[in-house]
Amino acid sequence: MKHPVVRIFAPILAAVALAGCQADSRQQILHMDKSQVALRSAQSRAFDTADTELTVRTIIATLQDLGFTVDKVDQTLGLVSATKAGNYVMKMTVTARPRGVDQIVVRASAQHNLTAVSDVAPYQQFFDSLAQSLFLEAHDVI
Repeated sequence: MKHPVVRIFAPILAAVALAGCQADSRQQILHMDKSQVALRSAQSRAFDTADTELTVRTIIATLQDLGFTVDKVDQTLGLVSATKAGNYVMKMTVTARPRGVDQIVVRASAQHNLTAVSDVAPYQQFFDSLAQSLFLEAHDVI
């Protein structure tokens, strides 16, 4: 039969040892908050235009230029969903909504294998192409 002191202190010692391995939860929360803010910033961009319809059409053209197939468009809601198939499948949902009288906020959200894409590169590529297309549209170059 085991010594009663060992039976009492062994679980306590194990719990203390495991708790020592845990990282500081406050640091984790602060790090997560900063990364979430950076991701939200990469996913959204404001454009100086009041034309939601033109913005949605330009979003569709931009997604197609980037190799996406447009799955769904709701012009009233300013919503576009598209899928890109290749080495991997990426689904992107983009919304355009007015902010004030003379701006449109475009927000993109991408998923890869049902997991949100946290890498900023796909968002930067999309928004760089969209900004260029909207600029060309605004100056009647296209």
